[in-house]
Amino acid sequence: MNERIGLYPGTFDPITNGHLDIVSRAAKVVDRLIVAVAVNAGKGPLFTLDERVELVREEVADVGAANGVNIDVLPFDNLLVDFARDSGARIIIRGLRAVSDFEYEFQMAGMNARLSPDTETLFLMASERCQFISSRFVKEIGRLGGDISSFVSPRVRARLEEKFRAE
Repeated sequence: MNERIGLYPGTFDPITNGHLDIVSRAAKVVDRLIVAVAVNAGKGPLFTLDERVELVREEVADVGAANGVNIDVLPFDNLLVDFARDSGARIIIRGLRAVSDFEYEFQMAGMNARLSPDTETLFLMASERCQFISSRFVKEIGRLGGDISSFVSPRVRARLEEKFRAE
């Protein structure tokens, strides 16, 4: 039997409870999960790549153990389908929050399928409690002094507050 390796890519700037929801649910359908942290300098991330990889590793450590799945966290800066192929992943996991996500994700899945016909995209709908959470909103609310404790873990909240104090 072939090991089902899933790849969940994102910028994770920062990782939110919504991301963790998708990681937890993806861990139930694959044998191994790779959380791929994109360089994505074009988005002007608040955290460096190394900081984001570290935060994601800390946040997903218990998820893998709870689901009996090995979860690796790796940075990447190349074409997603190339990274998937090089990692042995044949499933790309994408989370959908709203209809507005679907159009972009649908187009991306089509492009990825054309570039790598052996790679499947698996869409997971965000849980009802996470449908509105986005890293961009979390940063904006946190930067303005709002309460972000229901959107991120205490560890991530502390790291965000530290970043905002340094600005």
